[in-house]
Amino acid sequence: MSSSSENISALKQFVASISSIKGDLSNITAPPFLLAQKSAVEFPATWCERPSILVAPALEPNVEKRALLVLKWYLSALKAQQYHTGHEADGVKKPLNAFLGELFIAEWNDARTGKTKLISEQVSHHPPVTACYLWNEKHGVRAQGYTRQEITFNGAVNVTQTGHAVLHLDKYNEDYLQTLPTAHIKSLLTGSPYPELSGPVHIYSSSGYTSKIEFSGTSFLGFSGSKRNTVRAKLYKTGDEDNPLFTVEGQWSDAFIFKDVRKNKELEAYDTHKSPATSLTVAPLEKQDAWESRRAWSGVVKALRAGDMQAASDAKSKIEKAQRMMRKKEQAEGRRWEPKFFSRADDAPVFEKLAAPQGEKLSPDKTSGVWKFDEEKFRKARVPFHGILVPWSSE
Repeated sequence: MSSSSENISALKQFVASISSIKGDLSNITAPPFLLAQKSAVEFPATWCERPSILVAPALEPNVEKRALLVLKWYLSALKAQQYHTGHEADGVKKPLNAFLGELFIAEWNDARTGKTKLISEQVSHHPPVTACYLWNEKHGVRAQGYTRQEITFNGAVNVTQTGHAVLHLDKYNEDYLQTLPTAHIKSLLTGSPYPELSGPVHIYSSSGYTSKIEFSGTSFLGFSGSKRNTVRAKLYKTGDEDNPLFTVEGQWSDAFIFKDVRKNKELEAYDTHKSPATSLTVAPLEKQDAWESRRAWSGVVKALRAGDMQAASDAKSKIEKAQRMMRKKEQAEGRRWEPKFFSRADDAPVFEKLAAPQGEKLSPDKTSGVWKFDEEKFRKARVPFHGILVPWSSE
């Protein structure tokens, strides 16, 4: 068991060590007491936690309101993405570094919306890239995306995301391309770190609307008198930013208000504390594939929950050592790891149509390619996904 004083000492050593490193810190190992009890590959689940908000755009006949509901879905997921337990009081923990080939497979069952499913996979390790695909067949809503998280330190831990996501509504044949914010983890040395976001980020719709989202906080230059986790957004016809149709203002970790600008009317006050998440369902550990995240990391998570930091470190090191040996063996044999559910694509037509004309840049060199869900791989996939190979042993 680790004492509080030992943790503080280890934290100071950790901060001192990363302060001396220039460049990406994504694969740096953090002290066990700073670790979240989940892997980075599980984080796309935050997009699915409120199925009724996810499918709402598919049920809205008005094109402007559909775009606004997509914006609501985007904003409603931010708190869970940044505060990994969903509660600010718990602070921020570093997720476990996902290993190459790691999978997270889950579903959400809701009486009103039907079944929502998710497949998330670590498709690259150097650089670290996570790809995901989620869908609700009943309402014809599907989304996919990929992101690389590059971590740097300049007094705060900065998590820059490279990649994008696309939400598709089958009924209206509409696409909504979303860019991703940068997170800044503040107050690390106080023992109560918290996130702030920066942007701007955008949602570009094939129906001709754009949402622009801007962030500020207590430690940022920006909006006068900003509170922690402040967000302001506006939705407008693409190319007419000076004449917004709707605005949003508040705190993405607390509450924010949607307003119809033309009618000068408040439409909704969304309170994150009053919007409970729907519980996800995963297979029992003993029935999960060896490459599924919760089974693979079960030893680490068990030790973290027990407060046994040495056991957590040992279990984590076992997986990391095995993964290094796998990469050496693949290199020696001239092989390349093949993701189970995603494939590299040569182009990104939705990005080129919606985002590129607005000055957004695609950076496949930073994400080891453009990643898309592969329906043929999905149809052919069978458990065990990688035969007798398991992530904690290279044999």
